[in-house]
Amino acid sequence: MSVLVCALNLSEGRRPEVVGTLAAAAGDDLLDVHRDAHHHRSVLTLVGEEAVRAVSCLAVERLDLRTHHGVHPRMGVVDVVPFVARGRQTPADAAAARDRFCRWLGDELAVPAFAYGNGAGPGGDLPSLPEVRRRAFVDLAPVAGPPRPHPTAGATAVGARPVLVAYNLWLREPDLGLAREVARSLRSPAVRALGLAVGDAVQVSCNLVDPLAVGPATVYDAVAARTTVARAELVGLAPEAVVAAVSPRRWTELDLSPDRTLEARLAERAKRTTG
Repeated sequence: MSVLVCALNLSEGRRPEVVGTLAAAAGDDLLDVHRDAHHHRSVLTLVGEEAVRAVSCLAVERLDLRTHHGVHPRMGVVDVVPFVARGRQTPADAAAARDRFCRWLGDELAVPAFAYGNGAGPGGDLPSLPEVRRRAFVDLAPVAGPPRPHPTAGATAVGARPVLVAYNLWLREPDLGLAREVARSLRSPAVRALGLAVGDAVQVSCNLVDPLAVGPATVYDAVAARTTVARAELVGLAPEAVVAAVSPRRWTELDLSPDRTLEARLAERAKRTTG
């Protein structure tokens, strides 16, 4: 199926009724909702551009960054908007969607938009997402919108990238120093990782930016070699190829499942919309 997919990151994870209202704005273009109270963050996997705009409009109206407290870094209520090409869609198509959304966000909602890239393909000269977080409003100006953060909505990082897998590993030993040390040991061009305190527990929170090269099993085993893993958590959806690369015997341990893939949810959506 040829579509653009967006894993929209919102700075709200503690009020399920609010997350439900925001998700409902996407209609049939909603593939998945992952809500995390500790991170105070939700990831909505959406299809196309209109659903992303509809949810973003409502989020800017309903959410207020001034009262937001969570363990995950954030710069806005609509925090990260990554467009991903699937099927016959190309990286250039995703980059064009990124640029359209940046202009729309700045013009229609007066929210500053920062474009980010992944170092390759269209937008390869753009800063990475971690760079945007460090440099925004310091020595990096938004590509669209006002030069200062929106008073309640902050700012948004908008990207065009390949599929990544967001993956959390909860440690049995609640040692934040150890979690941060493990996270540092994992970091590479294929893995971004942070050690975070989540309530009374700690986790190593990862973005697997090249999940076919370094997938969930590899990261899990690397952490397990250093300390005991209490549980794994897939955030949102994974590509079918990433799940298929892991033995089915390990799916439960690694929190993977064939019905939690992009391809499975897109197939379900196709059945719903053709009805």
